[in-house]
Amino acid sequence: MISIRNVRSADLEQMLIIENEGFSMEEAATREAFVERIQLIPDTFIVAEKQGKILGYVNGPIIDQPYITDDLFEKIKENPKSGGFQSVLGLAVSKQDRNQGIAKLLIEKLEELVVENEREGITLTCKQDLVSFYERFGFVNHGMSESQHGGIRWYNMVKLRKII
Repeated sequence: MISIRNVRSADLEQMLIIENEGFSMEEAATREAFVERIQLIPDTFIVAEKQGKILGYVNGPIIDQPYITDDLFEKIKENPKSGGFQSVLGLAVSKQDRNQGIAKLLIEKLEELVVENEREGITLTCKQDLVSFYERFGFVNHGMSESQHGGIRWYNMVKLRKII
């Protein structure tokens, strides 16, 4: 049975392994970034766990615009109680646990939080090869992002609350 819950400090080491499996060195969040996110935004840092093993996670702060900007990868602040857009700075599933619907469970949990907290929707950036993956979950491709994070070309993907 997979449980979906908020992050705990004890999850850090397992999550760093998954982060580095899923992202290049240039893209991956640092230990310091994860520690900051665990401390500041545990309400929007969600993990999937089975018998004490972290299978995957999703995290990101609430932002006041529909697109992610590179400064979010450097510095975030605590989430407001309501409003804004739920950003996704990272969604990753461990290599051996992929293709089991774990990413779907994590996105569904974020969608619940969006509705509960009267957010405008969810926004993320992804590489071209993942555009269709997110479109399956109802995200709309808003074209190329201005993000230069990791030296990669990113696409803005947005899912508004009225669609959730």
